[in-house]
Amino acid sequence: MARRRAKPKRRRSRAISALNLLESYSYAAILSQGLAGTSPLGLITGATDLTSSQQLTGYSGGQFNYSTVVSGAGVISLGDIISEPSLAVATLQSNFMNNYRALAIQAFGTRLAFKFGKRLLRQPIANINRNIMKPLGVGIKL
Repeated sequence: MARRRAKPKRRRSRAISALNLLESYSYAAILSQGLAGTSPLGLITGATDLTSSQQLTGYSGGQFNYSTVVSGAGVISLGDIISEPSLAVATLQSNFMNNYRALAIQAFGTRLAFKFGKRLLRQPIANINRNIMKPLGVGIKL
């Protein structure tokens, strides 16, 4: 019995897709804005200013009443998460509970926009990839 011929291995393109990178950054921006109140770059490089303190709110029944005041919770950074993890996580959870509907709608809209945009611009994108990006050999495609 004759041996079967082995199928030639398919080589996958090693080029990086600029549109896929842009779509991923859009999702990261939606999440970081909704949860931390800043951009992805601001989340990484932002100032570490999250603190909590006790503030006297009044006196009643022979006791002083105190409340906890959190400052710097408007924008959460990676430094805040490392320095004050409990306050940062509580703030992130609170922001998620307040913004989860808007986050879902924005993510869904982003997905639809990229899906239909890529479909509508399929021929121009292929033309740019074939005639400009491939001859340059930069390893990036649209």
